[in-house]
Amino acid sequence: MHALEATPAPGSAPAPPGPGPRPAGGRDRYLDLLRALALVRVVTYHAFGWAWLTLLFPSLGIMFALAGSLMAQSLARPAAAVLKSRLRRLLVPFWVFAAVALSAMYVHGWRPHSWLRAAFWILPLGDPPSTAWAEQMTAPLWYIRTYLWLVLLSPLLLRAFRRVPLLCLGACLGLAALAQYELLPLAEPALSAAVDLTVFTACWLLGFAHRDGRLDAVRARTVLAAAAVCVAAGGAFAYTHPTEEGYDLNDIPLAQALWSLGFVLVLLRFRPRRLPRMPFADGVVGVLNARAVTVYLWHEIALIASVPLIDAMWNVPALEAHLPLDAVWFQYLVTWPLIAVAILLVGWAEDLAARRVPHPWPTGNTVRKDHVDAGHEAAATHADPAHKRDSPALHRLLR
Repeated sequence: MHALEATPAPGSAPAPPGPGPRPAGGRDRYLDLLRALALVRVVTYHAFGWAWLTLLFPSLGIMFALAGSLMAQSLARPAAAVLKSRLRRLLVPFWVFAAVALSAMYVHGWRPHSWLRAAFWILPLGDPPSTAWAEQMTAPLWYIRTYLWLVLLSPLLLRAFRRVPLLCLGACLGLAALAQYELLPLAEPALSAAVDLTVFTACWLLGFAHRDGRLDAVRARTVLAAAAVCVAAGGAFAYTHPTEEGYDLNDIPLAQALWSLGFVLVLLRFRPRRLPRMPFADGVVGVLNARAVTVYLWHEIALIASVPLIDAMWNVPALEAHLPLDAVWFQYLVTWPLIAVAILLVGWAEDLAARRVPHPWPTGNTVRKDHVDAGHEAAATHADPAHKRDSPALHRLLR
């Protein structure tokens, strides 16, 4: 993979060795589709608990790779401005979630035992304190914590990756192996954060390679061979280290790192030339991308809320007689309208974080306005550094 190893001359800007992955003048519909599928898979996994879904479509690695790709693009500008913008876009929706979660826990008797740890509800560099009652609601916050760390480390990671890409990828897999065998010299709660970071940093780095065009410059057969080795190694390790739930990659760090890396290599290197236009499906994909933070943060609450809602349906004879109220798939179907309610009630926080006029429901007009804002921002990059900020079209959390 010589193209991946190519580095610029000292002091010069890194020149992409291949064509850019984003089509001129619009969103990359393929990346939007991957992100939407990843979100749907996350909700489906949490609803049904099927371990094989982590093998079928490793959503977490894909989401981190997409986020790394956009982070590399943003870091063409001064790092301080980029980090400020990324933190704002992450933390504002998180604070809205935190306000609701903390209020609910307080009503159920929770009180902070350590104000230092409670500060993680403001800046989630570690796991915010929770209770057994709120465990399902707060469990997905590990992703927010890992994402935040990768954003903060990205200026250093990008510089290192552009100099020695293969060494960086190898180091990530080596650290994932140490995490698998519990050899990282850390104690909880720092250990959990470090394990998640080591597992998914390699996918984040592949996002860098995708955005720089390095993956496009690598021969297809080389990428396929590397991906096959990663998937085979990850699959073999998962097969020999099953969990109580089966072959669940979420509980097998090294298998997760290898399997996700192989999938991401293929998905980012072999993109379709054109995707058919399907208005309804495109609309769903657009909403999921525009409200990715909201969907991720609130989907567990939607799953929880579906239970008392279905319990109430049992008291209606017509519903009890004609609806499969005891089926898990019915609960799954009920969850999606509740996610839509969350989008209507709190999705505006993503617009606020992006410094857009808040809208209860993202529309095509909102997306088009994002493109206009992106053009204005690109001009501002050269005209007035003090007013630069990320283009709203370029950032959603699960990118």
